[in-house]
Amino acid sequence: MKELQVKHALNVNPFANVYQLTFEPLKQGLYAVRAFENGKTITAEKFASVFFFRYEPNFYGLHAEMDGDALIVSAVELMEALSPEWKHPFAKFEGARAEDAMLLENLYAVQPLWNSPSLWDVAEVSEYETGPSLLVHLEGDPLRKELLTTALYQKLGQNGLPLSDVPSLLPFFKEGGWPLQQDRSIGHLTVALRLNEPEDSSDDWVLETVILSSASAKHWTPAARKRHLPIREALPDKWKDFADEIARTQKQMVQLLGLDVVSDESFLYIPLGDAEVRALIRNGFAKLTALGFEVILPAWLKELKRTKMRVRVSAQNVPKKSMAGLDDILSFRWELSIGGEKISPEEFRKIVEEKREFVRIGDEWFRLDSDWMAKVRALMDKAEKENWTVKELVFREMPEELLNPEWDEEDEDRDDPLFAFEMQRSLQAYVNQLQEKQGLPPVKVPTSLKATLRPYQQQGYEWLAFMRTQQFGAILADDMGLGKTVQLISYLLYVYEFWQEKKPSLIVCPTSVLGNWQKELERFAPSLKVHTHYASGRLKDEAFHQFLVTEAPQVVLSTYGTISQDVAFLEAVDWAVVTLDEAQNIKNMQTQQSKAIRRLQGDHHIALTGTPIENRLAELWAIFDFIHRGYLGSYKKFQEEFIVPIERDDSERHKQLLRAKIRPFLLRRTKNDPDLMLNLPDKQETKEFCPLTEEQAALYEGYIQDSLADLEKLSPFERKGRILQMLSKLKQLCNHPALYLKEPFGDAERMLSRSVKLKRIVELAKEIVDGGEQCLIFTQYIGMGQLLQHCFFELYGWDVPFLTGSMRKEQRDALVEAFQAGEFPVFLLSLKAGGTGLNLTAASHVLHADRWWNPAVENQATDRAYRIGQKQFVQVHKFITIGTIEEKVDQMLEMKSSLSEELIQASNWLTELDEAQLMELLQLPSSVQQG
Repeated sequence: MKELQVKHALNVNPFANVYQLTFEPLKQGLYAVRAFENGKTITAEKFASVFFFRYEPNFYGLHAEMDGDALIVSAVELMEALSPEWKHPFAKFEGARAEDAMLLENLYAVQPLWNSPSLWDVAEVSEYETGPSLLVHLEGDPLRKELLTTALYQKLGQNGLPLSDVPSLLPFFKEGGWPLQQDRSIGHLTVALRLNEPEDSSDDWVLETVILSSASAKHWTPAARKRHLPIREALPDKWKDFADEIARTQKQMVQLLGLDVVSDESFLYIPLGDAEVRALIRNGFAKLTALGFEVILPAWLKELKRTKMRVRVSAQNVPKKSMAGLDDILSFRWELSIGGEKISPEEFRKIVEEKREFVRIGDEWFRLDSDWMAKVRALMDKAEKENWTVKELVFREMPEELLNPEWDEEDEDRDDPLFAFEMQRSLQAYVNQLQEKQGLPPVKVPTSLKATLRPYQQQGYEWLAFMRTQQFGAILADDMGLGKTVQLISYLLYVYEFWQEKKPSLIVCPTSVLGNWQKELERFAPSLKVHTHYASGRLKDEAFHQFLVTEAPQVVLSTYGTISQDVAFLEAVDWAVVTLDEAQNIKNMQTQQSKAIRRLQGDHHIALTGTPIENRLAELWAIFDFIHRGYLGSYKKFQEEFIVPIERDDSERHKQLLRAKIRPFLLRRTKNDPDLMLNLPDKQETKEFCPLTEEQAALYEGYIQDSLADLEKLSPFERKGRILQMLSKLKQLCNHPALYLKEPFGDAERMLSRSVKLKRIVELAKEIVDGGEQCLIFTQYIGMGQLLQHCFFELYGWDVPFLTGSMRKEQRDALVEAFQAGEFPVFLLSLKAGGTGLNLTAASHVLHADRWWNPAVENQATDRAYRIGQKQFVQVHKFITIGTIEEKVDQMLEMKSSLSEELIQASNWLTELDEAQLMELLQLPSSVQQG
């Protein structure tokens, strides 16, 4: 190689201008090349004409890319533009620095190899798991190998030759086919392949060899009678000397195309079908052109773009009843057109059967997508043989390729549908009812409902009623606070008042909201007969079935844990409605609880959830397996079709498919969507009723009994003070037994199991945070705040701040500022320390863990979030333990509030109660639910 370099240097013209060059490597095999002459910088524009003086591929510098005073040059341009064949005869290039001189030295060393077929003795393509890779085996400076490898990649890429083609091209390259830009002419002749379109009487194309002469504009081919003769005999006498070269060139082209010919001794003349022509146009002809061979195609074929065959399908339902239904049979009327010309279904079938890609309609040729047309044909045949129903249309069971064909994004007609469905008006209205929830049949609200439904709640109630008439399960997935409970209760009243249903309905909920359901049913639907199936003394087996017969409850309330234990006899009940509240509790389909729930049988299955289930796919499958078993297929199939492409690849196409599939079953509204015009109040207060656990109930009862004995020994004045002290002690017990017993905090999960209230507060806070919102939690007890901190950190890793009266002002101000900036989502506050003077409008939820005797203090605390500057809808959650002093005080406050607000503006009213009234506060009713 050193000898080659010396020879190259000796051939340099002694009168040449000398240019000093610097080479700055850039990404992707590019270099920034700067030139200097006698120490002065040469502009990129001026240097481009020198550097690319003879280099035709860059149009002699006219296409040069520049960046300031630098030319941006690829490795292949360095390799070729500085080679003896292309280099400026009166320019000498030197390296301005040592590293630049080294690059030039290595470049000149490998240039002879680059311009010789022997290059392919040191270069090869190897297959790896990641795909083919180019390897160059070259000794010496590693830079030589790098330059040669990069230039090869670029040269092949420029000519549209994928690496996968290289192994098949090696024989050609080694037999004189390299370098790619060499002239393939034979004297004044050029051997070419010509593709001729089918004659009117034939469907076959013809590929033949033709000879081009610089002396004539005509293409020469042998006469038909001489086609079978050897090439030398078929040629005119004046060209016979070129016979061997012509035969060799034709053989090269035939081999490169992979054509199977009977004989390579005569001129090529073979018929081809559409599929063969398509393959040659896509791959073969481009390869020949890249390698310097001549290919002649019909002028119209070069300009021919893929033509859209348009399909218009008019769908009608053949109803079994007066109104449209999912099981109605669809009938189709097909209209097909190509290039604006209508064709009959019979003509279309003939084109598909013949697998034609190039079709003549009238005097014009059209190129069609035969694969897509075959799918349309399959759809037509399937529609004729099978009785398709509205269900297939609504739930997108038809092949997705036909509904969403993919075409070139630059296609100017892309907005013109290729596959259009038209539906008669009644069918379209029905589809809109299912997909858009619009135009639902109006349903009168039961007069026994003790509530006024908001417009969106009325829509949800009507939707549930509509889904029942269609025998479809339903997922009501409204945001927290939009009233899923009252919509479901309205629907249950409708079932029992309008449908006169005799079978019971089942509501399954987490233990933490069981009390809430009891209270809400009492409040909104006192006419419904409700039975709570819960706690250790509940009815089981035959006793439970007998109870349903004799007492005929309309609603049975139960919990997930209870159902899991009792499913053996509960699955035998034929329920009118089975409703899951907080339906995400069955998201793990392999758990015993989830399996038990899915064994329940009912006429109508409903799931309530406030979480965005469409983004939690495993949860979505489990819920659908409950409301409409089998609709999303097996979990394994669902995982392959949706979970993997969506969760791993973030496939937008699969997201759209899944949304379309679940849309008819899902109604979701968010309180922050202004387009829905939900007409929500600025602030909404709800009471979260929680039952006592068995441990709490036993401690509660025991403490009262022990204290009553002591009270008898005290004077009336002392007795009243002791009762007030007891009330405070019992309030802590309502929060958690550990606070009452002054125990250290243990495992968070265990702590949650001992108090439904604690569990519900923690769950609700998690739901709020998962929804991207912030909340305040107020408590009057330091111990309760610390317990919540402990649980949040151990369960979720949240370091939740707790603002108390002992906190310094600077620290307090910093926490408020950080919360307002969204740096943490949950803020714990002591009712007294954080109840006034703070601006915490970043919160959209306020949780009162324990009730204060004075509602004015609670309202002041709530106003930390609900104040001027608040732009969000604020929800206030007040936690009350059922049957305890908390509920009794709440009832008394409600009563007094209805009489006069002024009566309860201070806590003094409690001390004004007589001894009998105070004792009433202490009593624990026997009906209190225990966990």
